[in-house]
Amino acid sequence: MFKPLALFIGLRYTRAHKRNHFISFISLVSVMGIALGVAVLITVLSVMNGFDQQIKTRILSMVPQVTVSQWGGQLQDWQGLAAQIKGQPNIVGAAPVIQGQAMMSHGGMTAFGMLQGIDPTLENQVSPIGSKVTVGSLNDLVAGQYHIILGQDLASSLGVTIGDKVTVYVPKTTMSIAGILPRLKQFTVTGIFVTGYQYDSTYALVNIKDAGNLLIMGNNVSGLQLKLSDLFLAPQVVANLNNSLPSSYQTFSWIDENSNFFQALAMEKLMMFLILVLIIAVAAFNMLSSLVMMVTDKQSDIAILRTIGASSKTIIAIFMVQGSLTGLFGTLLGTFLGVVLSLNITALVNQIQNLFHVQFLNSSVYYINFLPSELVPSDVIHVSLVAFGLSLLATIYPAWRASKIKPAEALRYE
Repeated sequence: MFKPLALFIGLRYTRAHKRNHFISFISLVSVMGIALGVAVLITVLSVMNGFDQQIKTRILSMVPQVTVSQWGGQLQDWQGLAAQIKGQPNIVGAAPVIQGQAMMSHGGMTAFGMLQGIDPTLENQVSPIGSKVTVGSLNDLVAGQYHIILGQDLASSLGVTIGDKVTVYVPKTTMSIAGILPRLKQFTVTGIFVTGYQYDSTYALVNIKDAGNLLIMGNNVSGLQLKLSDLFLAPQVVANLNNSLPSSYQTFSWIDENSNFFQALAMEKLMMFLILVLIIAVAAFNMLSSLVMMVTDKQSDIAILRTIGASSKTIIAIFMVQGSLTGLFGTLLGTFLGVVLSLNITALVNQIQNLFHVQFLNSSVYYINFLPSELVPSDVIHVSLVAFGLSLLATIYPAWRASKIKPAEALRYE
């Protein structure tokens, strides 16, 4: 069977011989270094993807996907607006909301948070908050009864339970015979919700009419929240609404509200990728060193090949074949190990925690108590290409140096 000369000799040089065991050992170390770097990089990126997905899921489960409001902070005739835009493509739900900063107190304990007035009958169209209420129900928020549902951490900081009274202060004032007084109202705690994120420590839910009375908004609301068929279509929906609605309206999406946060996550992942690529670069440098030693060891063979007619390109191809095979084997081995580890890292860490009775992740700090992992095929492809590309780059100098060996000088002492 026909084999190109460079491929045939390059394959022979990859196998160990009695007089170059040390060089073969260095090559093995290079392969293991590349494999280790690729496996670590794939695993770390998968874990970061897992954290990213968990955070996005928890955040996006609560924030409105698109919000329509008016300049001035108060939206008038939200019912007419909802009827107008619900017929547009990709919009599947709409619900009004009133939001305002508030201070809450109970028994000498105070806390600051976000007072959110909702319509219990419409809120489930745009938010899963109803399913997050562990004690009570959104239906308990009856207009005029001034009931309130608190996040679990907020309720704990105030020291309240179901049935307790909470005094809510808002940054509005009321004129009276005693002068200017802050607006406040007592609410009865009828429910607790748990989202597993920061909303548990800052958000309080009340009926939208009760919020409107407290904040002196009448029948107006802060905005109209929309639910989309696909949350990633938010920029397209915002553009369509901006084109179809009068200029007095302003529209923004979850991407606009959390852009800095998600950009920070993307930058963190990129920097981690670049840092861990250095592990592969070190392994590629080791491979370069082993190839240089191989060239030195094979000077006489190279000289003989040159004397029988082998060109410089053939000599370059021989050592590039050897180096590329080393890099390819290390990349494939590392990719296999990285994929297997990424798919099983969650179960593996859980077993270690159970075995040694330790907890690596505290849910009060990281919002989760397990190590998430999400293997993204594009990450695996990028890491593999980078690793193999660095391996190819590491072969260029040794192969070029081998092609410059002069036969007469190499065979002088043979």
